[in-house]
Amino acid sequence: MIEEFEVKGPHEELLEGEKASRGFNNKLAVMTAIMATLAAFLSYESSVSLGEAIILKSEASIKKTEAADQWNYFQAKSYKQSIADLAIMLTKGNDQEKSKSNFMKYGSEKTELQKKAEAIDRTAYEANVRSEKYMQAHHRWATGMTTMQIGISLAAMALLTRRKWLVYASMTCAVCGVGFGLFAWLGF
Repeated sequence: MIEEFEVKGPHEELLEGEKASRGFNNKLAVMTAIMATLAAFLSYESSVSLGEAIILKSEASIKKTEAADQWNYFQAKSYKQSIADLAIMLTKGNDQEKSKSNFMKYGSEKTELQKKAEAIDRTAYEANVRSEKYMQAHHRWATGMTTMQIGISLAAMALLTRRKWLVYASMTCAVCGVGFGLFAWLGF
């Protein structure tokens, strides 16, 4: 009985290795494409949240300026009211009545200006708080995007070096990137 042994040549071994390699390459290519898509989404959301943060910060600055103007008007009315109060003490007759009228008028105008300034201050504060929330979300989105980009780089290195641990490191980065994206989306 003659047993047959198949002896493979270097060419056949290379072809079989390429088949196994092609499967590895294909899986890595699909994984990289998914990570690139997710990174693009994270990048978009990062840009949107940064834009919103900037707009709200600008709105807060504008409102702060408006509030400062109102407080300046309030202060001017306070000076006028003090002058009218002094005039009440220094005058008699019709002039004193006119000074009393001015004193009351400036007092009511002051109250109105104070309410208006406080309302604008509240609006500025709220815009500033919202801006900070968007900025925090921006940092989460950007961190997720950066982590995804690192994962894509590790996948490219895994493709070149055929190191399995680089594939796992790449997948870990992808999971972390998605995690940061979820934190941003959920508002953490």
